[in-house]
Amino acid sequence: MTSMTYSLRGRLGPLGRLGRLGRLRTLVPTPLLVLLALLAALLLAACGGGDETATPLNNPNVRPLSADFTTRKAVNYSPYRTSANVNELVNENITEAMVRQDLELMRAAGFGIIRTFDSSDKVAKLTLDTIFKFGIDMKVQLGAYVNNADEGGNQAELARMIALASQYRDIVIGVSVGNETMVEWSFNKFAPEVIGRYLQQVRAAVRQPVTTNDNFAFWASAPNVVTDHIDYVALHTYPELDTVFNPTLFNWKQESVAPAQRAAAMMDAAITEAKRQFQLARKHLDRKGLTALPIVIGETGWNAENVGRLAFRAHPVNQKMYVDRLLAWQAEGRAGNGPRTVFYFEAFDEPWKQGDDKWGLFNVAREARFVIQSLGTCGVTWACEAGSYTLADAVFFSSAVPGPAVTANRYTLYSEATAPGTEQTAGGLRWDAFDGFTVVAPEVNNDAAPNDGTRSLRLTTNPAPYGWGFLRQSGTGATDNLSGFANGHLVFSIKTTYAGKIEIGMGSDTVNRDGAEVFLQIGNGDYGYRNNGQWVQVSIPLRDFVAKNPKLDLSLIRSRFIIADRWEVTGNFARTGLPPLSLDGIYWQK
Repeated sequence: MTSMTYSLRGRLGPLGRLGRLGRLRTLVPTPLLVLLALLAALLLAACGGGDETATPLNNPNVRPLSADFTTRKAVNYSPYRTSANVNELVNENITEAMVRQDLELMRAAGFGIIRTFDSSDKVAKLTLDTIFKFGIDMKVQLGAYVNNADEGGNQAELARMIALASQYRDIVIGVSVGNETMVEWSFNKFAPEVIGRYLQQVRAAVRQPVTTNDNFAFWASAPNVVTDHIDYVALHTYPELDTVFNPTLFNWKQESVAPAQRAAAMMDAAITEAKRQFQLARKHLDRKGLTALPIVIGETGWNAENVGRLAFRAHPVNQKMYVDRLLAWQAEGRAGNGPRTVFYFEAFDEPWKQGDDKWGLFNVAREARFVIQSLGTCGVTWACEAGSYTLADAVFFSSAVPGPAVTANRYTLYSEATAPGTEQTAGGLRWDAFDGFTVVAPEVNNDAAPNDGTRSLRLTTNPAPYGWGFLRQSGTGATDNLSGFANGHLVFSIKTTYAGKIEIGMGSDTVNRDGAEVFLQIGNGDYGYRNNGQWVQVSIPLRDFVAKNPKLDLSLIRSRFIIADRWEVTGNFARTGLPPLSLDGIYWQK
């Protein structure tokens, strides 16, 4: 998943905060991933699972995994606690005492291997130093973060990895170059030939087994230029997120199962899907003659809290149900029928990930979640997160039911001015940014749209590689029934000199919970919009949104207003130092 300070994948898309991440993965055609999986399944269906004691044809000198991989529990680890966004990470102070506390908590939970995402002094070296200094019984899969725009930085990072792997030879039991760099939707995408060159370079300089961490969709068709230079596969599988990006990939809803048993059936379906994804990679490797190349699950996990579009999935009990099933699968793997180990994602919550947070076995306050509380004693082994649960508290899918329709003539999102007739001001909403960047939107005085008081919002963007976005939504995923506005307009005032088109959008739930979103790209002259640095009022008929995406359900509106610029959609180009956009008088009008 997110490779710490560097490769924010934004898994929950614009409606996830709304905004993995994007990845912004909603911008990537998910059918491509499905097609890849289907093609692999069809082509490889005749191939059986591999005998991992055999010798691979392509690399007869494959290095065996340490026995630690098959005897220890594994987890992804990153120490960040206080940063609220990616830009704050560079200044966050990570201390030896913090890392030691984390390591001791992970050991208390039974974990004996951690994976780091990089080889930086700030995280990886400090972690290894701490393990060595205090004699903590912990092994490490050491990562190297590589950036597709910084070859010099990549070489420095690989040098750090090689040095640490040599210095801490008894602690580092594997090294991994890159994180989700070759899968189709990667935001830090490399050609396999480049990663293959890095792998060859590192493998010639270290004694440990070497790999690269990537999504199953890559491993299901991995080329020789990569597989010739690895000793094991580190595969990522996220069935929970796949229910968002391709809701029909597997039957995650289990609607035919009675409600009392549905949560368990859903979690069984999720682990079955993870196993299927594993088998796609296993069969591909076997077909290449790499039957002896072992696979570990490099990342998989389940959210303890709903961070956007994960209603009916994310919950502390569901997280525990998934982890329990992972441990059973891991036991199968160690008997030769699956992964050699499973690196759970992740040990601790990291608030800087925003819409990609809440995967932790511990929350950011280092309180044990329900998933691991039974492994110790609350108040003795560790502090425990508030809340008391049983398996009966697990959440499960149910169809969406619209609430009462808003009867007011105007539904106001942001405005000081009142409307004649009936008006309802939206409650319980917040402003959120898409994942992968930050938006600063303070309320400023003495700069407002005509006849709308004295205040407005001034948006300043710090784009991600794909662009930026900002939206008005409920933090809980609550919807409003705005079906009565079908013949009305979305109205807002804007003042900017922003070059090129901007996007205006909205998003809804749907009865089957698949969700729908729509963006209109507007330029000068469209709906009253001008980028002339003066206040202008824009009025867009709601029917234009519905016409562009008929799946939009006005009775289940979730994101009431979105403003964005995704480069590949607007035709704009990635740039910094963007001018601000001032917003005022935002409402739906019948």
